[in-house]
Amino acid sequence: MRNNEQKASSITAKKNKIRERYKGVSIEELDVIPALPQEDIFAVENEQRVAVYARVSTDDPRQTSSYELQKNHYHDVISKSPNWKLVQIYADEGISGTSLQHRNQFKLMIEDCKNGKIDLIVTKSVSRFARNVVDCIGYVRELLSLPHPVGVFFETERLNTFDPKSEMVLSFMATLAQEESHTKSEIMNASIEMRFRRGIFLTPTLLGYDHDEDGNLVINEEEAKIVRLIFMMYLNGCTCQEIADTLTELGCETKKGNTIWSPSSILQILQNERHCGDVLARKTYTPNYLNHKSKKNMQNRPQYRKRNHHEAIISRDDFIAVQRLISNAKYGNKGILPELKVLPDGVLKGFVSINPRWAGFKEDDYINASLSVYNGTEQFLPSSSPVKVQSGEFDLRGYEIARSQFFDGADRITVTFSLNDIKFSTTAVRKLNCALVELLIHPGHHLFAVRTALQTHKNAMQWSKKRGDFFTPRTISGAAFMPTIYTLLDWNTDCRYRITGIKRGNGTDAILIFNLEETEIFIPNDVIDEQQISHAQTNIRPFTDSLKKNVRAYPPDWADTFGSNYYYHAQAQELARFNGHNPISSKAVAYKDSDIQVTSPYEIEKNIKQIMSDMKEKRNE
Repeated sequence: MRNNEQKASSITAKKNKIRERYKGVSIEELDVIPALPQEDIFAVENEQRVAVYARVSTDDPRQTSSYELQKNHYHDVISKSPNWKLVQIYADEGISGTSLQHRNQFKLMIEDCKNGKIDLIVTKSVSRFARNVVDCIGYVRELLSLPHPVGVFFETERLNTFDPKSEMVLSFMATLAQEESHTKSEIMNASIEMRFRRGIFLTPTLLGYDHDEDGNLVINEEEAKIVRLIFMMYLNGCTCQEIADTLTELGCETKKGNTIWSPSSILQILQNERHCGDVLARKTYTPNYLNHKSKKNMQNRPQYRKRNHHEAIISRDDFIAVQRLISNAKYGNKGILPELKVLPDGVLKGFVSINPRWAGFKEDDYINASLSVYNGTEQFLPSSSPVKVQSGEFDLRGYEIARSQFFDGADRITVTFSLNDIKFSTTAVRKLNCALVELLIHPGHHLFAVRTALQTHKNAMQWSKKRGDFFTPRTISGAAFMPTIYTLLDWNTDCRYRITGIKRGNGTDAILIFNLEETEIFIPNDVIDEQQISHAQTNIRPFTDSLKKNVRAYPPDWADTFGSNYYYHAQAQELARFNGHNPISSKAVAYKDSDIQVTSPYEIEKNIKQIMSDMKEKRNE
């Protein structure tokens, strides 16, 4: 009790001391030094170096009047203020106020303020200065914090930033200006959407076309020759740089009249679908109205395509072929379009050869190529007919062949797939004992095969390198084709898949076979989530709950068995085909896609010679 009384008394004493200290002293005992009076920017006796900032949102000729009126108005305002001296009128024409991008005059004005050339900036309104709250408040604060502070006077709002109470009002006005831009952006997007829905498309100037009196695209035959030459040369295996050099040498003119061509301008022409008579609207979109940065539309917004919108210069099939070549150029693909090849007979019937540098083939291409060699009577699924045990044999019904995946032996034949590459085990490489192989896939049986290949084989891949007397595995880059394989097999792109295989045949007739339905799956820990697994990974279950980088998983039907039925395993159709004496090294044949009829190499070369001859004759006239 006594301790509590002492503590309360101590607190009371401290409070009394604080009260005595804050009574202060009499004002008569202090010398007060008054602040200098704030300059009145409108006072006649104070000269101010004034800059004017003007801006119009578009460079439409109809806005020129607004632009000129703003300049004339401020000339009059400054001339009527004896204390104001005009430094310069800074004007951005055809520039949005929501971003500082391309506002070169605004940036120059700020630099002049920092260099002490300006005392005051005068502008029509907050929205003329900036429609972005952050930019508006940020630059006002920056100008006021300079060694020689610079104020901003907004004429419409009668707001002077030298006034310390102005920032709250300025923040509110800047927010309104920004929201106004947002509203206008939404209205503009809605207007564009309505136009596209009704097939009303924009048709800007384009090489090969002119506009008629109604604004429709009509072919300009002289320019169309240049377009045809560009497409034919690219289909013939020329690069964009080689095409640009050729057109420059021939003296051809761009749409703007330039005679110097660049690879980028060639690529733009090759990728423009209007040359095949189509129009694709909304290839890009602007997600943020403040920075105006456009992004490629990857189905983030609706797109609208109108086929046969106008007369074509290039056939649609040739245009599609060129797009495939362009998309595969980054994988080292050169020359004319490669063909998808399929094995028509033998034990590898229906297997499709994988091109290592071609991303143009999709899952349907592989499926259709495989089906093209069947007459409809063959079955893709293995037979499940009852097994009859011969007299004198052990009856092994009910016994299973244990899966080798449950044994981490180093001598397994395995292949591991990821979205970007393929890696074979050392044992797999040494079973074939070669440097180059051909990869094949059967989309119906879900089988993957590897066989030796010669250096001259177009689809040969280096899967190993020789160290002394032995071959060691080398990672195969699969960036071009693995995304299609993943889609074909309905695999998850976040995971790696490991498959155990078997060897069949000997010497040059040897082959490795992998059943793509018998996979171990490695799931990164950072994507492991019970809900995710239940929705996106319904065909797998974790094999372990370890804290390693990857969690191993297996198909659910492995949970209750050690392996496959002995007789099913031994007599399975996909394996039994390779147990006989049938040769494995059959030759693949080209699969012709009837949907795309590309101009033949002969016609391509003929067209190139004719067009170049016509151009040279015209140049010599």
